[in-house]
Amino acid sequence: MAGSKLVLEGRVSIFSFLCGLGVIIIPFVAAAAGHVDWIFDYLTGVNGKVAVILHLTVINGFLLLIYKGPLYKVAVRACFLGFTCGCGLIISFAETTWTHFGWYMCSLSFFHYSEYLVTAIINPRSLSLDSFLINHSVEYTVAAVSSWLEFTLEKLLLPDLKQLPWLSLMGMLMVVGGEFLRKSAMLTAGSNFNHIVQNEKAQTHVLVTSGVYSLFRHPSYVGWFYWSIGTQVILCNPVCLLGYTLASWRFFRERVEEEEISLIHFFGEDYIEYKRKVPTGLPFISGIRMGS
Repeated sequence: MAGSKLVLEGRVSIFSFLCGLGVIIIPFVAAAAGHVDWIFDYLTGVNGKVAVILHLTVINGFLLLIYKGPLYKVAVRACFLGFTCGCGLIISFAETTWTHFGWYMCSLSFFHYSEYLVTAIINPRSLSLDSFLINHSVEYTVAAVSSWLEFTLEKLLLPDLKQLPWLSLMGMLMVVGGEFLRKSAMLTAGSNFNHIVQNEKAQTHVLVTSGVYSLFRHPSYVGWFYWSIGTQVILCNPVCLLGYTLASWRFFRERVEEEEISLIHFFGEDYIEYKRKVPTGLPFISGIRMGS
């Protein structure tokens, strides 16, 4: 049953993501036909906006015809993330001062899509629409919108602040490194990984200490922590950079303590010994204190 769910929903998500990503083809076709002078006109010109709306309408209608119920909900989310990634790629390679925002769009959309796809691979029993992490929390949504507003306002008022290629490149390296670490942790943990902290030990639940877990006790959190900060470095958002750092640190400190209570309950002395040898990987977060 789990295997069939992986095959079906995984294939649906891949196909739908690629359908959305197909938006990148249209501006190149338009450019080849001589309708635009450079690719960014695709997103700023009237014809480009019409093409965007038409693309989304046709793809959404097509997905609605071939998928029903829960599968359509998966498809439309994956398609939206693919579309966002495609628009990010267009902006990234365009002659525009919004290039780094294009990097951000690609990073954000790929992160959320890959969360679902990797979960489908490693733990299909826990797979749900929440695996996209799009609706992670109200706080997460507010943080994302705040970063968009800060970027836009500062670009209008302090445009030079947004033209620091070396800083944005550093942020992109943080994002790529964080993404790689998080997905490595998910793949290493396999079916032991879950987006929700487990309070009851499953029969298949084992203590994973190999691979990236030999370096950090919580590599998925370490990856997400630096990924989130890196997104704001890409955007050169000083206010949100500080806010993201503090909010993420606080979130993961509480999350690590909550999770380690369960892990000590599950694995007893084995986890305590592992805890002594391997750090959390998160700055100034040591995890649950044994005396508390």
